[in-house]
Amino acid sequence: MKAMLMLLALLPWVPAVAVDLVFVGDVMLADGPGKTIAAGGDPLAGFDAELRGADFSIANLECPVARSGKALENKIWTFRADPAALAVLKGRVDAVSLANNHSGDYGPEAFVETLDQLAAAHLPFFGGGRNLAQAHAPLWVEKKGIRIAVLAYDEFKPRSFEAGAAWPGVAWSEDSQVVADIRAARAAGADLVIPFMHWGWENETRPSARQWQLAKRMIAAGADAIVGSHPHVTQGADVYRGRPIVWSLGNFVFDGFSSPETTHGWLLKMRLDKKGVVSFEAREAEIDEAGTPHPSDGVSPCWRRGQAKAASCPRS
Repeated sequence: MKAMLMLLALLPWVPAVAVDLVFVGDVMLADGPGKTIAAGGDPLAGFDAELRGADFSIANLECPVARSGKALENKIWTFRADPAALAVLKGRVDAVSLANNHSGDYGPEAFVETLDQLAAAHLPFFGGGRNLAQAHAPLWVEKKGIRIAVLAYDEFKPRSFEAGAAWPGVAWSEDSQVVADIRAARAAGADLVIPFMHWGWENETRPSARQWQLAKRMIAAGADAIVGSHPHVTQGADVYRGRPIVWSLGNFVFDGFSSPETTHGWLLKMRLDKKGVVSFEAREAEIDEAGTPHPSDGVSPCWRRGQAKAASCPRS
């Protein structure tokens, strides 16, 4: 028996089956990034390997992609990307969230055209749809025998972008609905459930009391991890009941910002097995004046299962 144990100790360790899921924050393909693409440039070239190397990559698409519609007069900032810009996502991003405060910038017509343009580009979307049911439906990621439900919600005004029973829009972050969706995904056979939230106050580098309150409710309902965007800055990471929370990934492809906090974002790589998150690590992106992200060696959060807190790890 002793000899057998010694032999087993010498055998190479074989990791459990795991899925590598990548998230990036706010991707806005109009204005500066749109001009780069129209001129033949590629704002995602610097992260091509990380995006393609994941089992599945997800981005927050922070603009309608359409030629129709009219900019809303009551919004200070409105964005609309040309459908040709979607080409830079091909082969790199496997799905996009529409649950944000810019998806409806050019009205319902442009929003519905965005759905059609994404479908034509064979790019799945979630967190938005032609009605309430479609907007709240999970993105199902099924890889290596692991079934992951990713949900997306917006809780930053205007709420007029919210989908209804018979009209298009985004999934609004109503606590009771979020909890019900998490439980429904679990009941539908999800091994893991991950909400991708558009939340928090802009330019605030730490989460608000509201974010903490909702995060605790989501984890109590069965969320295995939570990832966020919207504040245009990163907000750090925490662990609650053994479940990681990455509050905000910050900007990723976005121009019009100048402070150090707003011109640095994260690409987040999560390794998952059927028990939950095995580990995560964030890769820092430095964003230039045109809104193009470039890999940076800055210190970013990382974590492994069993650790009570997230750590700060330099790029190796």
